[in-house]
Amino acid sequence: MKNTIKKEIPKFINEEEEREFWATHDSAEYIDWSKSNTIMLPKLKPTLKTISIRLPETIIEEIKLLANKRDVPYQSLMKIFLAERVEQEFHK
Repeated sequence: MKNTIKKEIPKFINEEEEREFWATHDSAEYIDWSKSNTIMLPKLKPTLKTISIRLPETIIEEIKLLANKRDVPYQSLMKIFLAERVEQEFHK
């Protein structure tokens, strides 16, 4: 976006009012994002959702053996395997 004059961000009475404002307004009209800094939030954890999945016992036992060799919990290893495969599928 070119160097254009940005609108002034209004003062908000409360968080609800601010939330409603940003839901209906484009922040690019108020903020020059080209001057923003990238930040890292290394301790931010993604939202997790518990699921139930039925697997053959042999696969579970094999995953547990692999996890034991790597000294990680087997459910963590399953998450790693799934994440790697999803990444592969998106970057074919």
